[in-house]
Amino acid sequence: MEEKRHAGILAASFVKDGMTVGLGTGSTVYHVIVRLGERVKEGLRIRCVSTSEATTELAESLGLDLIPMSEVLNIDMTIDGADEVDRSCNGIKGGGGALLHEKLVADISRIVVWVVDSSKIVERLGAFPLPIEIVPFFHMQLISKLEGMGFSPRLRMSGSCPFTTDENNYIIDLETGFIEDPEGLHRKLKLMPGVIETGLFITTADIVVVGSKDGAKVLRNTR
Repeated sequence: MEEKRHAGILAASFVKDGMTVGLGTGSTVYHVIVRLGERVKEGLRIRCVSTSEATTELAESLGLDLIPMSEVLNIDMTIDGADEVDRSCNGIKGGGGALLHEKLVADISRIVVWVVDSSKIVERLGAFPLPIEIVPFFHMQLISKLEGMGFSPRLRMSGSCPFTTDENNYIIDLETGFIEDPEGLHRKLKLMPGVIETGLFITTADIVVVGSKDGAKVLRNTR
């Protein structure tokens, strides 16, 4: 928890007056949003775009000015979390179920900042199950196809019912093993009918803030 707080506080300091800010989803981003709420009370003026209903509820409770995605063409900075990040700033995201919205917000962001604790930095992606967002109508067929490709797919559940995203889609969590070619796997999965988006984010982050027990450090994508 302390590592996440350190990362969140440092990332929130990157936000400047007048920015439009994308707000990601997750336990580390929580600390970013809390700090931004404090800075707004101190006089910071920003507009925010949320990636999930959970983030919207938190941001509104802290007095942040939220605008709908339909009203922005560009975002100055998006701050988001990640479930795994490799040394090339590729990442797996979607543990919180907001991967589609997170990828869309990142796509129109001038700068993307990820906040993670030290356990999320890995040499190779794949220990964390890869989320893919899918069309509910075709979920059984996709599970069968993915099994035939040698993966171990699991439909994400919420109690006794399938988990549904904010777009009312399903998520399959895919046991891939270590991923040798993240971009290639992303493209392969995206070409499958019924797959809406994957949780592979290829060199999306410009900056990764990594929390530690003593503070936080910054990794920069040099692509």
